[in-house]
Amino acid sequence: MKINLDGKIAVVTGSTGELGRVISRTLSKCGARVALNYNKSKDIAESLKRELPGSCIVQADVTKKSDVDRMKDEVLRQLGAPDIIVNNAVIQYNWVNVLQQSPDDYRSQFESCVLHNVLMTQAFVPGMIEKKWGRVIAINTECAMQNLPNQSAYVSGKRGMDGVLRCLAKEVGCHGITVNQVAPGWMLSETRPEEGRPESYKNGVPLKRYGHDQDIANAVAFLASDLAEFISGVYLPVCGGNVMPAI
Repeated sequence: MKINLDGKIAVVTGSTGELGRVISRTLSKCGARVALNYNKSKDIAESLKRELPGSCIVQADVTKKSDVDRMKDEVLRQLGAPDIIVNNAVIQYNWVNVLQQSPDDYRSQFESCVLHNVLMTQAFVPGMIEKKWGRVIAINTECAMQNLPNQSAYVSGKRGMDGVLRCLAKEVGCHGITVNQVAPGWMLSETRPEEGRPESYKNGVPLKRYGHDQDIANAVAFLASDLAEFISGVYLPVCGGNVMPAI
């Protein structure tokens, strides 16, 4: 059994980020042609494009409708109508407690989690409806279940995004479109090794180790494939059991 995305077109937002790079590479290895979205990291995007056959790069701030609409037009021109969107981009900020967190940080998380998913859906899902096949995959977080101190802005954005995507799954399922979320734990990546990370986190994970960015990419590739054609509305933690959704 093999994950086969031959002939599929995917858009990955935030493709130059820690997870975005590996997600893009993995979808490409499975046969998809990938539109690599970046906001500011053009050099990384161009380097990634050289790695991935049939890919293209598209600049856009995914919190702005005009940018997302322009990205849609550019992807259509260069690759065609996407079958898969992976909403991965998020705005980074300093985490502090609710009493100290700036209102601007809550706005940034609403825009990069909730509005980002809404704009990508409005731009690309109509094309999936025409094909009667599509995959919407968003990157959430284990933090949405933890609700730990200093996470409030991030959690509020991700939980709001969860609500939008659960509604969307029920709205577009009749068109052969699945909508799912992958929720990473604290992952290791090519630029973020385990050295210096707290043992306390790893010791609290049932599998007693950190995960890797490839673990997230593998979950995304599975959900993008026909192997997951009857899975929709899922919030899937990929965190070694650190959080466990209950029934």
